[in-house]
Amino acid sequence: MTNLELGYPLIERTLPNGLRVIVSPDHAVPVVAVNLWYDVGSRDEVDGESGFAHLFEHLMFQGSANVASGDHLGAMQAAGASVNATTFFDRTNYFEAVPTGALDLALWLEADRMATLPAALSQENLDNQREVVKEEKRQRYDNVPYGDVFEHALALTFPPGHPYAHTVIGSMADLDAATTETATRFFRSFYQPGNCVLTLVGDVEPEDTFARVEHYFGGIPAAVRPSREESVALPPLVGVPRRTVTQPVPEGAVYLTWRLPARGTRAFDACDIALDILGGGQTSRLYRRLVHSEQLSSGAGAAALGLIGGTSFAYAYARALEGTPLPQLESAVVSEVERFLAEGPTDEELGRSRVQFEREWLSQLARVESRADLFSCYATLHGSPDLVNSRVAEFCSITAEEVRDAARAWLAPDARAVLTYERATEGEL
Repeated sequence: MTNLELGYPLIERTLPNGLRVIVSPDHAVPVVAVNLWYDVGSRDEVDGESGFAHLFEHLMFQGSANVASGDHLGAMQAAGASVNATTFFDRTNYFEAVPTGALDLALWLEADRMATLPAALSQENLDNQREVVKEEKRQRYDNVPYGDVFEHALALTFPPGHPYAHTVIGSMADLDAATTETATRFFRSFYQPGNCVLTLVGDVEPEDTFARVEHYFGGIPAAVRPSREESVALPPLVGVPRRTVTQPVPEGAVYLTWRLPARGTRAFDACDIALDILGGGQTSRLYRRLVHSEQLSSGAGAAALGLIGGTSFAYAYARALEGTPLPQLESAVVSEVERFLAEGPTDEELGRSRVQFEREWLSQLARVESRADLFSCYATLHGSPDLVNSRVAEFCSITAEEVRDAARAWLAPDARAVLTYERATEGEL
């Protein structure tokens, strides 16, 4: 067990308008990571507006009052910056790594779109980015084998209308129904200082940085932060709900899903370790049994998807080799889960999971861009960026007994849902 406690410096202030600012100096190289987490994701979308959070990830690069469409990205790249953004169930983040001399440009661009994006939210920009998102959906979800797995799996695992019951990409119908009015309302609700964490990591001095942030962001008016219904933890599934889809997939496949505790809890971490041991790579139990030993499957795995809103999500899967009946494949996955529930992890398996987590965590922290993202994440979702410094020690303190008990509580076979992909015959295509 490791007791590794990290010591990254963190200085934090909140502007009068509610913007939470975190600074972590690191003068190793003349680069600054500028990272913004807006506390909005697909779980905040109302009925009929699925996909809005992700649509806004695209619209935020289409200009603002003082920046023409596309010029945000162009100006940053011309200054030598790397720029990107992502959307998830629980957040939307925007991030750039810039040479120190371009910090003012990055802050001005981010502040301008936070303050004035509706000024550039034209029908042309909306139509353009709507089509970009729809094409992304076609390429990544609709027209690739197993691309709709999360659409089906989430619908099986969460009740209708639950914030996590639909995918981040949303539906084509809801994207088509978006208007400049509904998009502007979404922006004004969530894209405001009090709903944002701004983290700067790298070649900066705290007092100077706070002064710059105040200069660019301080004049943006405060707004009422959107309210959310209190997240209620769902109990484990009952009744083994099932769904079968028939598609031209390369191989038949079986996906098992479970509900888990919310991320940020020891129970979630314990389940995460259990799933890593069961299906985290080619040394995992499922892979060794189904692929190597019994040669039933071309691939198998398992993982946890940590979510903050009361309930997380877990899955295990296996893809059948030619001649393997899907019921036999499902039974093999279930029996391996049952064996884990009975035995718990071995000392070697638990040690390997801890070492792998520590290696991946320290690898992320080695880069200022991903370090800033972790600080923003833990500030937004868990209240404190300093949890990043204690995360390895916390994770590695989970005991074998906790892993076994959490798996028994949350990963029981009768608490699963089952999604089956059957290969379509030529006549069914």
